[in-house]
Amino acid sequence: MKDLLIIAGPTGIGKTSISIELAKKINGEIISADSMQIYKHMDIGSAKIKEDEMNGVRHHLIDVVEPNEDFSVAQFKMNAEAAIEDIRDRNKFPMLVGGTGLYINSIIYNYGFTNAAKDEAYREQLEIILQEKGKEYLHSLLKDIDIEAYNRLFPNDSKRVMRALEVYKSTGKPISEFIKEEDIYNIPYNVYYFVLTMDRARLYERINQRVDMMLEKGLIEEVIKLKKMGYNSNMQSMKGIGYKEILFYLEGKMTLEESIEMIKKGSRNYAKRQLTWFRKDNRAIWINKDDFASEEEIVEHIMCKVNSMKNL
Repeated sequence: MKDLLIIAGPTGIGKTSISIELAKKINGEIISADSMQIYKHMDIGSAKIKEDEMNGVRHHLIDVVEPNEDFSVAQFKMNAEAAIEDIRDRNKFPMLVGGTGLYINSIIYNYGFTNAAKDEAYREQLEIILQEKGKEYLHSLLKDIDIEAYNRLFPNDSKRVMRALEVYKSTGKPISEFIKEEDIYNIPYNVYYFVLTMDRARLYERINQRVDMMLEKGLIEEVIKLKKMGYNSNMQSMKGIGYKEILFYLEGKMTLEESIEMIKKGSRNYAKRQLTWFRKDNRAIWINKDDFASEEEIVEHIMCKVNSMKNL
C-alpha cells in the first residue's frame, strides 16, 4: 500500500502555508486538488501559489490547461495518480492538498460503477432539464428512484446527479446499489486525511479580508486581461467565484461594490458547502486551528498523528 497524505479544508483557512511546512518536514511534494488552480493565467482569483512562495517544495497540477479548455474529474484522477507514482518513484511523500472535494474523492474512493452503460440521448435530455428548470429540480428527480444518492449528492453536483439518473435509466438499478456491490474503500493507498477547520465567524472574516487582498493585488486587471485574451462567461473557468462577479461589473450588470459583496458572500457559502462535504468522510481527522498556538504546532500534531497511524 502506498502512503498518501491529504490536507483539505474550506477556502481561506490556510492550507497552503501548513502544507508547505509539512512537506519540508516529511520530504513531500504537493499535488493541488483545486479546480481553479488548474487554469493558466488565472492566478489572483484562484489564490494560486507563486514559485517564490513554494519554499523549494515541488507542486503538481497547477497551470495545467488554458481557461477555454475543459478539465474533468476523470482527467484530474488520471493526472493525480500519475503524479503520485512519479513522487513515490523519487522516494518523496505524495501530499494531496486543496478544497475541491470531488477531486479528492476521485482518488480516495473506488468508483468503478462509472463504467456502467452510457445513454447520450438521455444525457442531452437531462442537460435541457438542467438549463430550463435548474439544478434543484434535476436533483429532485433522484428522490423517487434512489433516495441514498439523493441524500448523498448536492444539487450543485449536477454532473454526478445526471450520472446517477443515467445509470438508473440504463440499468434499472440505483447507482447506490453499484456502490454497495463493490468496496468503495478498495484503493491502493494508506490515506492520512486531515481537514482544517476553525471558528466560523473568524473563517468568514478571513475570507472577506482575502477578497479585499485579491482586489488590491489586481483581480479586476486580471479579469480584464482574460477578457482581452478572448475568455468569456460561457467558459467553465470564468464561472469561478471571483471571476464571474467581476465580469458582471465589467459588463455593467452591477456596481463594483455589489460585485465585491457577491464575491465575499459566494466565497463564504462555498466554504460552508466544503465543510459539509468533508464531514461525509469518516476517515477525515479534523484539526481545529483555534486549538493551536501556531501553524508549527499544527504541523507537529499532524506528523505525530501520521506516525502513530503508521504504527497501528
